[in-house]
Formats: sequence, structure tokens, C-alpha cells
Amino acid sequence: MATAVPANYPVYFAASDDNEVANWRPLAHWLMVIPHAIVANVLSYASNILVFVSWFIILFTGKMPDGMARFITMAMRYNARTYSFALGLTEQYPPFEFEVQNEDPGNYAVRLDINPALEGRNRLTVFFRIFMLIPIGLFMIVVFIAAYVVMIIAWFAVLFTGTYPHGMRNFVIGVFRAGQRFSGYANLLTDEYPPFSLD
Repeated sequence: MATAVPANYPVYFAASDDNEVANWRPLAHWLMVIPHAIVANVLSYASNILVFVSWFIILFTGKMPDGMARFITMAMRYNARTYSFALGLTEQYPPFEFEVQNEDPGNYAVRLDINPALEGRNRLTVFFRIFMLIPIGLFMIVVFIAAYVVMIIAWFAVLFTGTYPHGMRNFVIGVFRAGQRFSGYANLLTDEYPPFSLD
């Protein structure tokens, strides 16, 4: 299981240290993840609607409703688990769980802890959020392209050795962590700008 790590950003992603992956996984992971990918997409659509509604609520009240924040967090966590499995960061099959809590229950090989800002929101940065996402979005495009190349090479390594190369796996986890920070900011769960970092 991935253990909680004290984070200096309100969104934190962590994965277990196990980099042993069965040789056949690269050939079948994409098929095994389909049921979860369907559920994850449905949750994402619902979450996007709540983000849109939350945008107006925050602008008018300066607060984000706790229930909305919890649902968005749950959707993000479900997606994180689904695509961590799809990318081979764990062999553990994701559970079909829909717990709406901010702190990860810690029952899976990857975890996503989120501390959403509910009170005292910065209405100005929320209003201009879509424009503020551009610089960090460009950064994410670059590192995601690099991660995609690394994952292709790593899957060939897994096919022949049964091990996800440690450095490559850590890089992919770092990119995934940065992606979760980006999502948390884009989903209005925090007003703190995501760092241009994979740590």
C-alpha cells in the first residue's frame, strides 16, 4: 500500500515502491482496465458539471460546498487509481469504491490525498482560472509527452524482464503527481498555484 506522505501542496499523489510487474501485463492491462475506464469517464463528466456549478458558487459566495468538493475528490481518486493501474504503476486491480472523503482510505497501492479549500476563496483567481491554467498546462503537455515515450520503453522492459525500471517508474509517478496537482487546481479544489515540479 502507498503510505501518506506529508505534502506542501493540497493535492498529493503517491504510489507503492513495488516495481515488479508480470511480463504479460503490458499485453493485457488495456483490456483489464476497460470496466474501470467506463466508470471513471462517467464520474469525470459528473465531476465536470459540479466544477462548472462550483465556479459560479465560489464567485458569488467565496466558498466551495463541501459535498461538491468531496464528489470531485472522489472522481479524481477513482481516475487516479484507474489510470495508475492502466499505466502499470501497480498490479493490484482497482476497487470499485465511491467513498466521498478527502483523505485517501489507504487501501490501495496508490493514494490521492486532497485538502480542498472550502472557505475564503480567491474569487479573482477563480474567475480567471481557465487563463491561469495555460502556463502549467504547457508544462504538463511537455512532461506528458516525455512520460509517454518513457512508458513505451518501460513496457518493453517489463515484457522482457518483469520489472518496471526504477528510474522510469519514478519519472512516470512524478508526472502523474504533477497531473493530479494540475487537476486539483483546474477543478477549483485549491487556489494555490501548482508547482512546476514532479516532486
